[in-house]
Order: sequence, then structure tokens, then C-alpha cells
Amino acid sequence: MRISKILCVLTAVLLISAHASAQSSKTRKADEAYNNWQWSEAIELYKKALTKIDNKALKAEVLFKTAECYRNINDLKNAESNYAKAIKSKYPDPRAQLLLADCQKAQEKYTDAINSYNEYKKLVPSDSRGEDGVKSCTIAQKWKDTPTRHEVTLCPFNSKVLDFAPSYADKKYNTIWFSSMREGATGSGTDGTTGQAFSDIYEVKRDKKGAWNTPSLVDKMINTGEGEGAMAFNKKKDAVYFTRCPKETKKTLGCMIMVSTKKGNGWGPAEEIVLCADSFTVGHPAISPDETTLYFASDMPGGLGGKDIWKVKLTKQRKPDGNPINLGPSINTAGDEMFPYVTESALYFASNGLIGMGGLDNFKAAISGDGFSTPENLKFPINSAADDFGICIENKNENGFFTSSRAGGKGMDDIYEFRLPPVLFSLAGVVKDIDTGEPLIGSTVKLIGSDGSSVESKSDATGNYRFDFTPDGKRYVNANVSYTVSASMENHLADTKDFTTVGIETQTDFVKDLALKSIKKDPIRLPDILYDLAAWDLKPQYQDSLAGLVKTMNQNPNIVIELGSHTDTRGDNKSNEILAQKRAQSVVDYLISKGIAGDRMVAKGYGENRPLISDKQISAMATEEEKEAGHQKNRRSEFKVIREDYVPKEDPSTKLAPKIQNVEEDEE
Repeated sequence: MRISKILCVLTAVLLISAHASAQSSKTRKADEAYNNWQWSEAIELYKKALTKIDNKALKAEVLFKTAECYRNINDLKNAESNYAKAIKSKYPDPRAQLLLADCQKAQEKYTDAINSYNEYKKLVPSDSRGEDGVKSCTIAQKWKDTPTRHEVTLCPFNSKVLDFAPSYADKKYNTIWFSSMREGATGSGTDGTTGQAFSDIYEVKRDKKGAWNTPSLVDKMINTGEGEGAMAFNKKKDAVYFTRCPKETKKTLGCMIMVSTKKGNGWGPAEEIVLCADSFTVGHPAISPDETTLYFASDMPGGLGGKDIWKVKLTKQRKPDGNPINLGPSINTAGDEMFPYVTESALYFASNGLIGMGGLDNFKAAISGDGFSTPENLKFPINSAADDFGICIENKNENGFFTSSRAGGKGMDDIYEFRLPPVLFSLAGVVKDIDTGEPLIGSTVKLIGSDGSSVESKSDATGNYRFDFTPDGKRYVNANVSYTVSASMENHLADTKDFTTVGIETQTDFVKDLALKSIKKDPIRLPDILYDLAAWDLKPQYQDSLAGLVKTMNQNPNIVIELGSHTDTRGDNKSNEILAQKRAQSVVDYLISKGIAGDRMVAKGYGENRPLISDKQISAMATEEEKEAGHQKNRRSEFKVIREDYVPKEDPSTKLAPKIQNVEEDEE
């Protein structure tokens, strides 16, 4: 049977008059079915009883219980209607108002639900569920409008009845077991809880082409005439833990957890793992990867709400080792927490007590030592306004299955598959000559990733290059990697650009254009590096001007450059040559401090021999300020490539370029 509904019973607070008690015989059979969780049977009996009840208090009670029955078989429309009638009939328990709001939210009637939650806040201002309900309605719409990247599809093997609680049954994730109430079950009769057959466990397999076979009943050692439900396999897939709910007419029986071990091609006899007294129910087992801890859902004493998630240590013989431990308020709430599923790093579970989209939602909490992180709602489309629960997930990928009662399914509860497609990235650009703007054909474009990847391409006839993803799954640009793309070509200085996909969760097409400078005989001017009169020290404000040259040297590790410096024309030529040499040397020394090998640079002082602005031009300037600016323009530094065959010979930090001796300078 569907365990999620069995484990969601709420006890009403009844304020019934003496006259109402006298009339209770009219509801005795219905109450008996209700107390035994026979929801479908109880609905029909309450309908008949309502036609004979005159007492308003008893009528309100019957309407509330009828609503509960509809809610527990997931007929939310009729549940909403009967909660509303119970409230109108002055049913005294304020939870009717809360449950009405929950039903409205689960049907995506968010405006009505917000109004109902606000009414509940007035009745019970101390209960946070009223305010949380309002927040849930607001955020549910936001999540629906901005879904996660998960792709959700309805599995083809669902039936018209309840199919739920899938679990991986093989190490390759191609076989799953699930619970179903479809025709062909081993049990006889009808489950009064759901009005359907008792559930059994089925197996379904996917072939290499992705097609599913017809589901079949699993071993008779596991399936019986009783109700078998949610299950979990150990890591080796040679033991299965599952829920069994015995049936007995007119008697309330709790559910239990069983374990069976593989025997050849079949399974051995199932044994109960005794966790609590018979008066309480346990179910929804989940086993830790090392098989030392069993997680489960239960209403046993000591919990925080309706149904909580607990854990217990297991011996090697798969027997309880100590008493069960409640997972506490980091996981459990005043609502219901059920259907745990455990991977190496996280606990997944369903809850209707945490802020969600409606009904049960799937949550994830990272495992941290003996505790858990704050649960994270898995949002839309894994969650919806309906019940979403019973998730199972691959350990290394965000792919898996879950159960949902959402609209658009084949039956009441259906199994859905979800997968997280990879975020696809591409890189494209054009390689051009930096001076002419013309495209460079046949330049080598190299892409290097922080993950160690490296791939090369050539620019085409239009100078364009591209690293794209392919239909067969080949990807050159991957998620969570930082990249450097470079372009190089003979007789040109290389160029590089950096980019990263770290933290990017949407498909992105990166564009990185690259510009190469032709290596000519003429010097390449650096950004202005100006010097004070008769000084050669490199001012701090001009050090940033050399960042581009540092990058160029690193991008082109095979080049050797001449670093030339110039003075203005004032003073004698000899002194100016010496001063210019010192200025060139100051730039070389700075580049060495940035990791550039000293033997890749030659300092050359040209003195006043190559002015940018002639004395005649300066003399013609109108003001002294303009003339001084002209002289300062002549006090400059520049570089040119003199070789392209450099091979590193030693650690650059161990070699400094030669320095000249101090001599007296004069620019005046």
C-alpha cells in the first residue's frame, strides 16, 4: 500500500456535546474504518452517516474526518471542499484551517491558500506554519517561473494506479525496483486505505538503447499477500531493505522494515528488523553506503512532529545495535519527514513541514560528520504543488527517479525520471592583425584548461576559430574550469585571453577575439614611461605601464628584446647616452623582478640621438609649458624584438642583466 498516506494520520481535537455522543452510534462503523486507516471505506460510511446526523458538532466532526480521508487518498479537490464545510460548521480544531490551506496550495490555488494561511495565523499566531505557508506560496510560484536545469520525464512503465518509491537495484543504474498496486499483485482483496489492491514490489530494466522492459514481480520471498512498499539496496546490491504492512481485517497494524539477502539468482527469506513496539509504525528504509546505519521514517515517541526520520546502527548481521536516534530539528519538523535516501555525501528525503511548493517536497541535506547541513528544497521541476517524494539518485550524477502525484501522469502516483543535462559551452573569436585590423589566416589557436586539458586549432580563411560541443558528446569547454586561449603566428607577437566557466550554470557562448602584432624592425612604443630631469629611476606610477610588456614576454617565451631608452636634447650627448642606458636598465631590472629572464633583454641607451620631437619643433612652441612637455615626450622607453629563438638556460631569478657604473649625467 502507499506508505506515504498511511504515515500521515492526524488526530483531531474533538469537542462533542453529550447529545452528539448519544448520536455517535450513527458513525461507529465509519469511525472504526477511519481509525484503521481504511480511508476509502470510511468515506462511503461517513457519507451515509451525514444524512442521519442532526447535531452540528458531530456533523462538523464527520466533515473534518471525511476531508482527512480524501486527503489521505490524495483527492485534494474533495478534501478542500470538506475542510471548508467543516470550518463553516464551526469545527473547533484550528488545524482544519491549516489543512484547508495546504490542500489549496497543493492545487496551486496560491491566492486562496495565502488567505487561508493568514486565517490560521489569526487562530494560532504562535504556530510558524501559518507564516511559512504564506512564504511557500510566494516562493513556489517563483520556483515554477525559474525552474532548475533538471529535465523530468514520465516513465513509460507506470500504470493507472499507484506506482511509487523507486530504488536502484543494480550497480550500473539500469534496473530499478518500485512499489505498485497494479493488476497481477500477489495479494488478494482490496486495501480499504486506498480502495485498490495491496502493493507489491516490481522490477523493470532498461536496455542499452534506453528502452524499458515490461515490469515483473520480484521474488516471492519478498512479495506476499500483504503490502510491500518502499525499499533500499545496500551498495553491493546483495541485500534489500523494504517496508511491509501486514493486513488484518478490523485491526490497526503498523508497518515494519524487513531485510532479505540475495541467494544465487533469487532472494532468501525476509526477516524483520525490530525497531519499536507494535503500536507504532516504521517504514521507508535507507541504508548508508557502508551498511552500518539504517535510516527510516516512524511515528514512534520522541519525535518532533507527525512522522520523523530516525537512524539506528546495524551489526554485521543486520540487527539493530542500540536504540534508534531521531535526526533532530536540523531535518525533522512539526510536519512529516519521510522517504529518506542516502548517498556518500547527502541525505535526501521528503517533507511537508519545510517550506516547499505544496504537499510533500523532495529535499537534500549534505552530510557533515554526524550532522547535516540545512535542507535544500530541490525546487521545480523535481518538486511541484502536488506530493513529490521517494527520490533515488545516482551517487556521482544528479540523475535519478522520484514519485509524484502531479497532474499529467498516467495514474494516481507515478514514477518520473530526472536528469541534469551538462551545461554546454563554446568558444569562438577572430584573430586579427592589431595594427591593420586584417584577419590572420592559419594562426595557431591553443586552448588550455586548469583541468590539464589542451587542444589546438587554426584560424580559417576569415581569421575565425571555434571550439564547440558536438552531437556525440564531445566537449572542448567544460564546466568549472578556467581557461587560457592563445593565438600565435610566425613574425607576430602572440596574444592570450582568459575566461572561466566556474559557477556558470547556463549555456554560454564565449567570444574571445585575439590581436597579434607584427614584429617589424621599427621599435614598439610602450605606454608613456616618463622620467624627471636628469633622473633614471622608474617611478611607481609608471610600473603599471609595463604590465603589457610583461604579458607579451610571457606570451612569447621565444623572443629576445632590446629595451631602448631616450633622453631629450638638452645637455651633452655623452652624458645623455649614459643617462639613457641607466633608464633602460631600470626597466630591465623591473622586468626581472616580475620573473622575466635577464638574458631575454638587452638594455640600450640612445641618449638624444632619436628624438620624437625635434628642437626646431620645440622652439616653435608658444609657451614654456608646451616646450617642457615636448622635451618630456623625448624622455621615453620602447622595445623591439631582436631574436625569436630564445631557449631558457637557467632560472631567471638567478641572473641579472649587467649594470653600468655610475657616472655623472647632464641633460642641461
